[in-house]
Amino acid sequence: MENKDNLQTTEAPAVKPDYTAEISEILHSHAAPKALMNQLEDYHANDIAEVLEELSERERKKFYRICSIEMLAEIFEFFDEEDAGIYLNEMGIRKAGAVVSKLDTDTAVETLRTIGKEKRALIIDAVEPDVQNEIKLIASFDEDEIGSRMTTNCIIIRENMSVKEAMKELIRQAEENDNIATLFVTDEDGEFNGAIDLKDLITARSGTPLNGLIAASFPYVYANEQTSDCIEKLKDYSESIIPVLDDSNKMLGVITAQNIIEAVDDEMGEDYARLAGLTAEEDLNEPLMQSMKKRLPWLITLLVLGMLVSTVVGVFENVVAQLTLIMAFQSLILDMAGNVGTQSLAVTIRVLTDENLSFKQKTQLVSKEMRIGLCNGLLLGILSFVAIGLYISVFKGKEPLFAFAVSGCIGVALMIAMLISSAVGTLIPLFFKKIKVDPAVASGPLITTVNDLVAVVAYYGMSWILLINVLHLA
Repeated sequence: MENKDNLQTTEAPAVKPDYTAEISEILHSHAAPKALMNQLEDYHANDIAEVLEELSERERKKFYRICSIEMLAEIFEFFDEEDAGIYLNEMGIRKAGAVVSKLDTDTAVETLRTIGKEKRALIIDAVEPDVQNEIKLIASFDEDEIGSRMTTNCIIIRENMSVKEAMKELIRQAEENDNIATLFVTDEDGEFNGAIDLKDLITARSGTPLNGLIAASFPYVYANEQTSDCIEKLKDYSESIIPVLDDSNKMLGVITAQNIIEAVDDEMGEDYARLAGLTAEEDLNEPLMQSMKKRLPWLITLLVLGMLVSTVVGVFENVVAQLTLIMAFQSLILDMAGNVGTQSLAVTIRVLTDENLSFKQKTQLVSKEMRIGLCNGLLLGILSFVAIGLYISVFKGKEPLFAFAVSGCIGVALMIAMLISSAVGTLIPLFFKKIKVDPAVASGPLITTVNDLVAVVAYYGMSWILLINVLHLA
């Protein structure tokens, strides 16, 4: 028992090796280039990439000289486009061209876009001719088209091959392409016919024609489709790689699971920015004037709408003058209306990613959101009636009749504001979608202000009707 206890106390959790310090020490040593390369080959490219970010430009240039092209290309896959562009710019033209030739084509295009035009042209000229054509093809698509995210890193075989011939072609192409789990089949004109799983090809008899192995219903996208329109379609399939076709149904390349994840991440970032009223995402290095230009248009629009809200409050000036206590609870109504509207907006924007949404489904969405707003408003209205009534009665020293009349008015106004805000938060993005305006851009800031207007009218309107004209409490 004692030995067991001693064993338990002496055992310590395994400590993860500090690869960063080890790699940094190797790079700072004065060993021969070949010796340095032999040591670095034991480490993962991602760990080396992290160390490079901490080195000076002079130290990185030393690393570029001693490192093989293959290793550099592997390391570059772990940089974001901005950093990769900076490091590529530090290299000589020939070395940079050789590295670009080894990168996945989509990564190469994104990296080259961050480099100045003159040096970019020189690097492209230094790239191998077949890679040049692939880079120019992908660069020809706009950044929001799916073709700009594709890669030519895939295996393509002809439909008239036998299994034995297909295996030989797979081995030949696998030297330059590592996406081999799925093979894509085209006819003699390059038109897409379907796909074959690598396992099915390996287990098939050597003389068997390929026709029986081809999955003709394999998903595909067109290169000029908008990335945002393709995301839902791509997510519906569990395939790790999907072919990209031109308008003639000829296969241009593929989009991988990593590309899809990046596309979703970018789309979410853009939608988040748009919900805040920005036309695009900002980064830390963006100039002040450029950031201001992105934000000002909506801020000016909201200023005008905010003045409208203030004008409406001014209409109820007599109500406030006679019942100054109700001013203390204005923010409660405005905040809850805004929160409910934002929740409905988030649900609607998510649902609208489905391009095939029917009119019946849209009606059901509006109905459901309004019912949720009404039920939540009723529950919170009752809670407000009790809690605020007790607060005014106990802490403000008002008579119970007056206290609960005011809290009852707040409860009713809260319920109405939440019901209407739910409808507004759903109907406005649906309207903008109908008129072909991005609902994420137009809805976010607008709904906040519209819900303020709704809450102000509901609150002061109910106060004027119930407290002054019906109960005559003023």
